[in-house]
Amino acid sequence: MTKRILMCQPDYYGIEYEINPWMDRRVGADPELSRRQWTGLKDTLLELGASVELVEPTPGLPDLVFTANAGVVFRDLFLVARFRFGVRQGESPVFAAWAASHGFQVEELPDGMYHEGAGDALFCGPTLFAGYRFRSNARSHQWVGERLGVQVLPLELVDPRYYHLDTCFCPLADDEAIYFPGAFDDYGRTVLKERIPHLIEVSADEAVSFSCNAVVVGRTVVLNAGAPKLARALQWRGYEVRPLPLTEFIKAGGSAKCLTLRLDGEEAASWKKTDPGSAGDS
Repeated sequence: MTKRILMCQPDYYGIEYEINPWMDRRVGADPELSRRQWTGLKDTLLELGASVELVEPTPGLPDLVFTANAGVVFRDLFLVARFRFGVRQGESPVFAAWAASHGFQVEELPDGMYHEGAGDALFCGPTLFAGYRFRSNARSHQWVGERLGVQVLPLELVDPRYYHLDTCFCPLADDEAIYFPGAFDDYGRTVLKERIPHLIEVSADEAVSFSCNAVVVGRTVVLNAGAPKLARALQWRGYEVRPLPLTEFIKAGGSAKCLTLRLDGEEAASWKKTDPGSAGDS
């Protein structure tokens, strides 16, 4: 099964506001370097056999490039994100319109809930692990779990630098994941250890290079350059590692995973393993 990935060209990307500890309008982003780094990621995914689909960039929405936050995809259902900050709320109708025009059943969360898509909701096996506190709230995750008919385990994020789950946790397979322990409270660390048999711990010095914010395509892990210890750990477990320079996007608090949304479901989503014709697809 071809991996379908949604991306958005960084035509209007920039640091125009500050809504996380990484963003600094005084630093800004280099438009040409941003485009080269984004293109490098897209070309790598195409080389790995993924199909990359594009949503049109929109003026005034600099973070539209971070398509992971667009929503949660489950089979043909697209639960569009409801952003906490007003500066990003204009992204939701753009993503909803794209999804509707490409055959997805689009639904919105109830009023009063905040949920920032696959940035805070990642399957590992049959369980939907869900980050909350900074951007999404626990109540929204419970609603999503009920709507999808899956078990959801909310995990509180405690370090504002890791404000989305995908900045500190990356499922690799049904029973294996990368994580940075310091981003979670004691309960969250316990849950992860109890529910995921094979956890690869990322050190604090490599977590800040957004090494957990990776894209998994089969047995290949695409991540920001600057995490040699994690790369060795992944290679030891049989993964190919593709480190890429994504420094311009780290300025806004994102990296490889943030720049992508799996349209065929997250890599380790349980329903992919049981659908007819999907046997052996990873």
